Amino acid sequence: MASFFWLVLAAWASLVAALGQQPVVSFTRSSNAFQIAGGKISKPQILVSSGDNWGVIRAAGDLAKDFGRVTGTAFTLSNGKKGAKPAIYEYHPAAANYTVYSTNGTQHFSGPEYTDPSAQDTVIIAGTIGQSDIVDGLIKAGKLDVSKVKGEWESFVTQIVDEPTSGCPKAVVIAGSDPRGTIFGLYDISEQIGVSPWYWWADVPVQKNKNIYALPKGKVQGPPSVKYRGFFLNDEQPGLSGWVQWNYEDTPFGVGYNSKFYPNVFELLLRLRANYLWPAIWGSMFEVDDTANQPLADAWGVVLGSSHTEPMMRAQNEFGTFYTNEGLGPWAYNLNNKTIDEYFVYGAERAKPYANNSLWTMGMRGSGDSAIEGLGVEAIVSLLESVVASQRTAIEDVLGVKPADVPQMWCLYKEVMSYIQQGLSIPEDITLLWADDNWGNVRRVPIGNETSRSGGAGIYYHFDYVGDTRNYKWINTIQLEKTAEQMQLAYSYGADRIWIVNVGDLKPLEIPISHFLDLAYDVKQWGVGHVSDWTAAWATREFGSQQADKIADIMTRYGMYAARRKFELVEPYVYSTVNYGEGDAILQQWQTLADDAQAVYDKLDRAHQAAFFEMVLHPILGGQIIHQVHIGAERNMVYANQHRNSANDIISDVLARFQADGELTARWDSVLDGKWKRMLDQTHFGYDGYWQQPMRNVLPAMEYVQTALSSIAGNVGIAVEGLNASIPGDDKYHSNSGNTLVTPPLDPYGPSTRWFDVFSRGTQDCDWTATVDLPYVKLSQSNGLVGPKKGKDSRVYVSIDWSSAPQITNTTTANIQFTAGCGTEGFTSWYSPPVVQVPVYLRKIPSSFTKGFVESDGNVAIEATNYQRIQSPSNAAGSNISYLTLDNYGRTLGGVTLWPQTTPPQTPDTAPALEYDLYLFTNMSKANVTLYLSPTQNYLSDKTPLQFAVSLFPAGGAQAQPKVVRFVGDSIGADLPAGWGRAVSDSIWGLDPGHNTTTTWSVPKEGAYTLRVWGLAPSVIVQKIVMNLGGVRTSYLGPPESFLVGRDKYGANKRTSFVLST
Repeated sequence: MASFFWLVLAAWASLVAALGQQPVVSFTRSSNAFQIAGGKISKPQILVSSGDNWGVIRAAGDLAKDFGRVTGTAFTLSNGKKGAKPAIYEYHPAAANYTVYSTNGTQHFSGPEYTDPSAQDTVIIAGTIGQSDIVDGLIKAGKLDVSKVKGEWESFVTQIVDEPTSGCPKAVVIAGSDPRGTIFGLYDISEQIGVSPWYWWADVPVQKNKNIYALPKGKVQGPPSVKYRGFFLNDEQPGLSGWVQWNYEDTPFGVGYNSKFYPNVFELLLRLRANYLWPAIWGSMFEVDDTANQPLADAWGVVLGSSHTEPMMRAQNEFGTFYTNEGLGPWAYNLNNKTIDEYFVYGAERAKPYANNSLWTMGMRGSGDSAIEGLGVEAIVSLLESVVASQRTAIEDVLGVKPADVPQMWCLYKEVMSYIQQGLSIPEDITLLWADDNWGNVRRVPIGNETSRSGGAGIYYHFDYVGDTRNYKWINTIQLEKTAEQMQLAYSYGADRIWIVNVGDLKPLEIPISHFLDLAYDVKQWGVGHVSDWTAAWATREFGSQQADKIADIMTRYGMYAARRKFELVEPYVYSTVNYGEGDAILQQWQTLADDAQAVYDKLDRAHQAAFFEMVLHPILGGQIIHQVHIGAERNMVYANQHRNSANDIISDVLARFQADGELTARWDSVLDGKWKRMLDQTHFGYDGYWQQPMRNVLPAMEYVQTALSSIAGNVGIAVEGLNASIPGDDKYHSNSGNTLVTPPLDPYGPSTRWFDVFSRGTQDCDWTATVDLPYVKLSQSNGLVGPKKGKDSRVYVSIDWSSAPQITNTTTANIQFTAGCGTEGFTSWYSPPVVQVPVYLRKIPSSFTKGFVESDGNVAIEATNYQRIQSPSNAAGSNISYLTLDNYGRTLGGVTLWPQTTPPQTPDTAPALEYDLYLFTNMSKANVTLYLSPTQNYLSDKTPLQFAVSLFPAGGAQAQPKVVRFVGDSIGADLPAGWGRAVSDSIWGLDPGHNTTTTWSVPKEGAYTLRVWGLAPSVIVQKIVMNLGGVRTSYLGPPESFLVGRDKYGANKRTSFVLST
């Protein structure tokens, strides 16, 4: 698979494969290839059977148009009969009485126009086995082998057949095992000739070619990995609903989610090889807003479902609108069961004509997507069992079939999952649709006898959410590597019946939607370990080969940066502007990413620029601005507390960035003459600690420094790395009237520089001079001029000339003293002269320590993927359990997880350990080792909680007794485990002091140590390890990775921030 991308690149000019699919067409002639477009073919035709499924005929019409988009000559479509009229799908719309079912006349949808048959021009024949007399005839004649797909789910063969019909010398035949199999075979060719599934929704331009050839090797496409695969339009106000309102006529009940809107959604689903839809829910009613919607989904071949809160094929808002508001009682089964039972029956009656493409949602929650209230758990469990029994009776009575023969699912969302543990009995033919925690962490997989249920299991996943701890619904913040790990985990345990993902407004989430659905279609091809292959293939399909490698790299970096913390959760306090260079490093990463993306945009041809802007460049620029504003606001607060004049300059800069955000949205609204105007109306500034969306974008708080008067401590101020304090003068960050600030230490194994700032905090220009008392301590600048007129604030870097330093183990302090040329106007006389102190540790590890991490600055920080070795347990003979490194995963570099994913929970005696070699200088009785772990849930249930273990001991000595830690608590009712809110906000367990990921160890003396870490189940993913020996300071991403012997240079460690932790 690793070579797949390069093969695609090499062949791009002549061969285009649908993403991850076997090629069936080429743009250059080859041996035994069959030309289907171009050359002498002037009127190419697609042949279908009049008896085939309407959706198949409609999709064949799409393929005919797609050839026109690509070659300039649209194919014609024929059903083999002269003068044939378009295929008709007839239905009986529901009448406007929404409590007693009846129909109102007959309506129909018309298929594509037919052309009279021309056998000699027929180059493609498409049909469904058992429904197409043409395909069935070829099978009977022995010209078409469908043995590998017949009777399978959504499968197809594509094959060149000689003399398939009278007068036709040769044609490409697409034969589907069922209608969607045929549809997928048709769209497979569409994609391969150069029509992206996103040609309309993301404006990906069609790849033009005159000559197209069918390859001689036939294709057999078996069933997908997951049976039902789709997405949920949700949380769609203001974005999608605003755009719909702008572009479609309102329905009688709300904005225009009607039969003119939904065909674009259906087409996208099918082109993405998906089949399942939960329609929009907020302020709309799919089956009611337009009575053509439900039959239209059936006609297209899209499986219609409804969300976790909408049972029996009825929209959430129907009960309130037509029942409660009309005096028919509340949505409370214990109080109103007769009416609600009738409500269920109506849903079954309305859906009956479309039952072949229906997947029924069972159960119920409280009103407005909330938990059932006012009853004890036992009563709720009993009530829900009664609800489902009533629903199944309605299905059986109305459809006239056994419920076990009708696809149903019960979404075990939030508190409903806990009812399983309270004894809730669910008929075994109902699919158990387990949910994530709304933040991309699967809460449960099938276990025990759940794995053998006839209804199977599935997953409801989220790329968008409204609720605790905060909404995230603006633009894409999804890391594909995490999606692959979590969804493959679920699949490994048998959750393969349904995958449905909440995609919010749809439009800003094109990339994760594509990835999720491709993963569902072929999880073995695109699972863990193949995300980079998928990204490269996607970039190639959408933008061509020339820039594909750069685009794939940009997408990967963006996924990590955006997923560190949802944009809506970024606030001024998050990233430190004084510790570990964190804020500056974050901004530099975003700037580099934006520069790289802009460079690609500039090189793309004009036709591709809109698509690139929508899917890649816009989210990068938006994410950059989010961080510029909030980190700038944090810097302003620090500078204002230090009374710097420049605090006001930062306000101006932040205001400019904030204005740029509005201009970016305006740019979005203007793309392609306003095609997507209002789609990105979603607010994203101003949450201010509250979960719900702000009604308008609002800047974070900042402070303005009065400029008319100088600081009473003088016109010149000094601040240092690692502290908010400043001197001279008083503040809450250092002792009263103190005149000394201390930087973090310098030593040969730590960052090669520390810094202090000299700045203006007054009305007068002043020159300054700094002198240091140790000759081997160097300053990047020893004098300057600060002030509001001609002065400039200076950041001075302190370094050590280690070759000149004493070559002995020693601890000393460099004192840096300051003078100001403007006398007492610089530093007022009632405060002592300012001094900056720099601790200097002159030390060296023994030559016998040849591999491992070295303590510096009172800590050891390790990217978990940089382990020295995997230590196998003594009884590991024949075991296939090991660790897998997840590249480009998590917050900074990657992660490490126990593998394979079906490995049962282990103990330190049975599991391998990640082993890290350390050299420690500080001896202390309580050294804390903290693991940064991905925010996983107890997916095997709270009865089998996730655990890790740690052991620290002197190198070469006996292993210390491992400390086994449970770090994910119980979920009780609707409540997630304690600490979960911080874990998903921070994208790790371990940053909150209340998280249970720290173990404490004694370090009795300086020397080499061995650290062993066990992830005792798959999905216990270790991202980073921080050992605090008294020096860890506050930050979001932790200290930069420590000096690694064999990688880093003694006395020249450039790792001043997390960015260089690679």
